[in-house]
Amino acid sequence: MQINIVYWSGTGNTEAMAKFIQEGAESAGASVIVKEDSQADSSVLDADVLALGCPSMGEEELEETEFEPFVASIEGAVEGKKLALFGSYGWGDGQWMRDWSERMEKAGAELIVESLIVNEAPEGDECKSFGSAIAS
Repeated sequence: MQINIVYWSGTGNTEAMAKFIQEGAESAGASVIVKEDSQADSSVLDADVLALGCPSMGEEELEETEFEPFVASIEGAVEGKKLALFGSYGWGDGQWMRDWSERMEKAGAELIVESLIVNEAPEGDECKSFGSAIAS
């Protein structure tokens, strides 16, 4: 199974999540490629599963100068694709993730696991379990 992980990270928390998720998925037997959004293009959709990660920004929204344009660029092509969403936050209650999940489902994506949100710095075990789950 091929899993592509694409993320944007401002403080390093979402990047750490991506790396822990990679560890968990690889331990479950998946082949994993991790890229920052600035290095990714629509070819990331060619994987069995695409995991997207972005922290909550502003008033609980996706990062608007890099990550939002990336998501918008692939949104029309996610129909029927298996997705997993993750990210960190420092305030709020996770509304940005609920909005993002709903947006991807409306675009036709199949969210294969419950989205993972972590307050501040991630714990490795939770993220590794998430990675293992998306590899199953």
